[in-house]
Amino acid sequence: MKIKKASFITSSSDYTQCPPAGLPEFAFIGRSNVGKSSLINMLTNHGKLAKVSGKPGKTQLINHFLINDEWYLVDLPGYGWAKVAKTEKEKWGAMIHDYLKLRENLGCIFVLIDSRLAPQPIDVEFINWLGEQQIPFALIFTKADKQSKNKTQSAIAKYKRHLRQFWEELPPTFITSSMKGEGKEELLLYLQQLISTVK
Repeated sequence: MKIKKASFITSSSDYTQCPPAGLPEFAFIGRSNVGKSSLINMLTNHGKLAKVSGKPGKTQLINHFLINDEWYLVDLPGYGWAKVAKTEKEKWGAMIHDYLKLRENLGCIFVLIDSRLAPQPIDVEFINWLGEQQIPFALIFTKADKQSKNKTQSAIAKYKRHLRQFWEELPPTFITSSMKGEGKEELLLYLQQLISTVK
């Protein structure tokens, strides 16, 4: 797949405000500061489509981007240590859970993981929750350029071993670097395959 056109459509504070569910959509989520905006910009060949910020918690709404007039890429608020009030975090959590459980045209959610880190409880809990809810998802290990290839491979192997405590079969996984464009073709190919199954 080649992304020739990417445009921002709307931001929503509730899944009921999202665009009509006539096109397939694929959502991206991860802990604050995992590199989500940079990855979205890399995938879409658009340097400023998603707002990149050094300040975690910048994304606070459900953001829809229309890709090639065929499908939606959805940028979801990050979770984790963003410095916002507890009540605000709880509101984000409810908004995200409702969207993930009730959005009828959601084809897959891509969970972003920092490839340099050991398994974090908040990520593992979220991954397991997706499994319990039977929501299709894939894992994207980000920031592969920040360490050697061997370290990245070792960290991901450790992560998979940890997940096998809970999972018989692991979801698809991708390794990416927004700086170097690593993983872009593999991700776009996977998205194309997903889109072809729902058309």
